[in-house]
Amino acid sequence: MLNIIRKSLTRRLLILLLIIGIIAGFAAYYYWGIDKMFPLYYSLAGLSVIFLIFIIIIYKSISRPLKVLTKQMKYLISGKSYKKIYTNRIDEIGVIAQFFNEVTENLESISHKLKDAQRMASELQVASNIQMMVLPSQTPKIPGLELCAKTRPAVEIGGDNFDFINKGDSSYFYIGDVTGHGVPSALVMMMANTLLHTYTEIYDNLYDIVVNTNRQLKPRIKSAMFMTMVMLKWDQKNEKMSYLGAGHEHILVYKPSTGKIEAKVTGGIALGMVPDNSKIVKELPIDLEKGDIVVLYTDGITEAKNDAGEMFGLERLMNTITKHATTYGPEGISHHTATDFSEYVGNAEQLDDITLIVIKYTGKEETTVPAVTAQTGTVTDNMKF
Repeated sequence: MLNIIRKSLTRRLLILLLIIGIIAGFAAYYYWGIDKMFPLYYSLAGLSVIFLIFIIIIYKSISRPLKVLTKQMKYLISGKSYKKIYTNRIDEIGVIAQFFNEVTENLESISHKLKDAQRMASELQVASNIQMMVLPSQTPKIPGLELCAKTRPAVEIGGDNFDFINKGDSSYFYIGDVTGHGVPSALVMMMANTLLHTYTEIYDNLYDIVVNTNRQLKPRIKSAMFMTMVMLKWDQKNEKMSYLGAGHEHILVYKPSTGKIEAKVTGGIALGMVPDNSKIVKELPIDLEKGDIVVLYTDGITEAKNDAGEMFGLERLMNTITKHATTYGPEGISHHTATDFSEYVGNAEQLDDITLIVIKYTGKEETTVPAVTAQTGTVTDNMKF
């Protein structure tokens, strides 16, 4: 019974009024029954005392608690420092106090999360800037070739990686794709980039560069992390190209002489999957004629889906390149491939990093040096690629 009364302020006041009424009625009956001439001012004084007691109870039970609640709520709304309200009451006042405490706790939690999110966003922006500094802002001068590269990460920072390295009469360029995307992938990507640069300075052949990079990378990353890659070497003096695959996507080679495009399997195994890949990888030649086009890409292109859930696919990429290679150079091929890709995927969310490199064998006398687009978000010509 007491618990039921405690849970309802209205019920408590009604019971209080009922008790006061009974007391007042009993007193009036008693005194008026004994003496009809009982002074009226005694009755009024008694009623005044009862009314005063009622007012005090109302103030302590309702007015003062509500004043405390209202004051803290005003502090909360105006952005001032507020205090939590501690009470054992389980009536309406207690419910309001508990609600106020829960609201302020949620607001504090949201505030902390917002601060953490702002800090993380700031750190991600710094990481993104560092990563963009690692990626080449323009192509080096490579006699006999014309190149164009475009990349866009799925989030602030990505796991796709590419670079161009000139060393004497040889040029090395590669494209890589670390598992997943975001900060962990970007860290692996930058480690791999540093190792590849280091070993390119030491060795002249792709085999030693890739084998030693894998040997140093494997113990420094988690077992679930790895990077697929294909690395090309261009012998400027003899105008010969070779490649070494590490579990990456196909190399596409378009030959204007036949009007056909070939998808070469890169072979090998991804960097970081096994401690020693020396018996798995192999350097192989790419036979090129003047005017041939070589295309490197990551699976963010071929595995991208449209609104219907259909993938862009390797065949569609090959058909797109074939369609534009007869008319355009690397920049034009890249531009129109990106346009076709964007039209196909529509408004579907980008789930993986995207990178495309287009290389044309022009001969030394026709070499040009276009800029590389390595940006997040909108790229050259406002393409979504």
